[in-house]
Amino acid sequence: MLNSEELDKTVARLIIAAQNDGYDQGYAECSHHVVSVLKVDWDTSRSATHGVNIDVALAAMKTKFNNLQLPDMDLINVALQSEDHVAQLKEIFPDGDEDEDLA
Repeated sequence: MLNSEELDKTVARLIIAAQNDGYDQGYAECSHHVVSVLKVDWDTSRSATHGVNIDVALAAMKTKFNNLQLPDMDLINVALQSEDHVAQLKEIFPDGDEDEDLA
């Protein structure tokens, strides 16, 4: 599950959303300082995140991450409900090392 495609993609998207949010906040803070110090209007339209609602995008990715459903977790939850959950888990996730030792 740790290296599942669903988890990897969701974490990657969350990282990108967080980076964009940090970039956007940093750019806004920097432009605020320029305006304050130099007393000039700073054109923020060159920002890569200009016109994008970064807060909403980051919040949506956090929600998606927090609600991520992995198919293997459903199998584990079903197995844990059975009388012999260890045997069921071994069926779902056979240990390759044990199979090699038997050969």
